[in-house]
Amino acid sequence: MTVAVRFAPSPTGLLHLGNIRAALFNWLFARRYGGTFMLRLDDTDRDRSTVEFANAIEGDLNWLGLNWDRFARQSDRLEHYDAALERLKTAGRAYPCFETQAELDLKRKTQLGRGLPPVYDRAALKLSDAERARLIAAGKKPHWRFRLDGDAEWDDAIQGKKHFPTSALSDPVLVREDGVPLYTFSSVVDDVELGITHVIRGEDHVTNTAVQIQIWQALTDKPPPIFAHFPLIVTASGIEMSKRLGTLSIASLRGDMEIEPMAINSLLARLGTSEPVGPHLALAELARAFDLGKISHSGPKFDMADLQALNAKILHMTPFANLRERLKEMGLGDIDENFWNAVRANIMKLGDIAQWWQVAQGPITPIIADAAFARDAAGLLPPEPWNENSWGAWADAVKSKTGRKGKDLFMPLRLALTGLDHGPEMKALLPIIGPARTRARLEGKAA
Repeated sequence: MTVAVRFAPSPTGLLHLGNIRAALFNWLFARRYGGTFMLRLDDTDRDRSTVEFANAIEGDLNWLGLNWDRFARQSDRLEHYDAALERLKTAGRAYPCFETQAELDLKRKTQLGRGLPPVYDRAALKLSDAERARLIAAGKKPHWRFRLDGDAEWDDAIQGKKHFPTSALSDPVLVREDGVPLYTFSSVVDDVELGITHVIRGEDHVTNTAVQIQIWQALTDKPPPIFAHFPLIVTASGIEMSKRLGTLSIASLRGDMEIEPMAINSLLARLGTSEPVGPHLALAELARAFDLGKISHSGPKFDMADLQALNAKILHMTPFANLRERLKEMGLGDIDENFWNAVRANIMKLGDIAQWWQVAQGPITPIIADAAFARDAAGLLPPEPWNENSWGAWADAVKSKTGRKGKDLFMPLRLALTGLDHGPEMKALLPIIGPARTRARLEGKAA
């Protein structure tokens, strides 16, 4: 069997980390087993689906490196749902219902008030043909429900054996009265016709799976896909992530927060698994070790501090060649590999490099606490050309002349040359600042 998986977001909001975790798991699974990964836009909700959100989904996936092998859009497949509905009608599994939303809401409230589960009472099945004909003649358009029958069972690839009594569920609505198919139905039709072998998604879909297995079995003799339901991640404060709320959207992470795509991939691929979280520069590394059996049954918590720390590690590992074009786009095309190697251990996000470029190239305002000490240091500058050994030779000379050592020696020099009390190693930074700027800054000049 050739593995075929899909990520099927609805373009009704921006993708957040929870959505991307589902996409990533499916992508890694497909690559691990030499299968195909499909992006399918579940866009039958005409009121909320937008082209802008669809474009944002594709942009976020491409930015993360989650390229797709196949693409589908449900709005292009409406005739397939019509045909599937006709098959279910013929088989006696789809039936018309005429209740309004207000009538259904009243039924639910009545059931809840009596301490009963709010399950649809199948009143529409009791209508005679003549009664249905009168309702239609009066202009009532039916919505269509699927008649559940018996229990649903499956062997979940993450959660193990599952048994779900569908008697506790309402017969799901397949198609609204305006002819729009709903997710529960259209998703199964697509999975059947597009040959999906594994459905990997969050545990909030477990109830859907119980229903969808029955719809699948009513549509085809092919065995249902293998289902795998993973626990949902929540924020450190325990809040579920939501597209509607924009909670930790990929757009905000890649934009305002300047998080690297592989930091997100590295964290989400291992968060809530038995594998340790660590920095990875390539998705292929994550795919080789991906295993559904390593996913924990308990929900993991996401902490932004963990992602930021991982982001820094990713950047510290990244070769200059991988960043050259991005630096040019940032207006920092003069930065070379030597400078990158000197400062990368001191950045948390790529934008931080601009600060260190300013420190190296100036102008900055030097901090001179002891002018006499600065003059002595200026008079002892090492001969050119400068290299990584120049700082040590200069510090030794200043130490011999002034008697200073340790922090009393190094901090005044750092403050004079960088205007800061922290930063990259001075042995790497000094040659980049260069003799002219160094001398000027020791004289207290902005250079």
